[in-house]
Amino acid sequence: MGIHHVGASDGDLVRRVKAGDARAYADLVARYRPRLARYATRMLGNREDAEEALQDAFVRGYRSLARCDDPEGFGPWLFGILVNRCRTRGAQSARRERLLVHDDAALASVPSAEPPGDDEWHEAVGRALARLEPHYREAFVLKYVEDLSYEEMARLTGAGVSALKMRVKRACERLRGMLEEVQRV
Repeated sequence: MGIHHVGASDGDLVRRVKAGDARAYADLVARYRPRLARYATRMLGNREDAEEALQDAFVRGYRSLARCDDPEGFGPWLFGILVNRCRTRGAQSARRERLLVHDDAALASVPSAEPPGDDEWHEAVGRALARLEPHYREAFVLKYVEDLSYEEMARLTGAGVSALKMRVKRACERLRGMLEEVQRV
């Protein structure tokens, strides 16, 4: 069947959902799924946890759509829900004393914002990213994978701009160190 409301803005679709058109929400899900799936997989490191966080975010978004004050800002609003679901999912995994396992197959199947290049290098970057502490990984992914401004990142995470700049800086330093180790091998 495909997309029902192809040219509709987010605001139009949100208003239709609020008026009882559940198919309009399916269109919003289709519009945002690739980007949100990429983020969740980068943050959580495996397809199963990413899919659970993503589904939870979509369900929570639907249930709390009445609280979306700016229908045209649906994308960032939903992204904020996913950021929190990834944090919760990551914390649950840590509490189960499970190490973050980098799933190369899951990352390879997710649409990438990066230009195609040396596969081995991309795998090394992905493994290094998975080894970062969650708050550094979150800041790095939001800045350099999702290409958000520090102000947008602050709205999503609740952290201050200066703290986020420091997290991104430290993430870059740690990634650089890990990747230099790979190049020496």
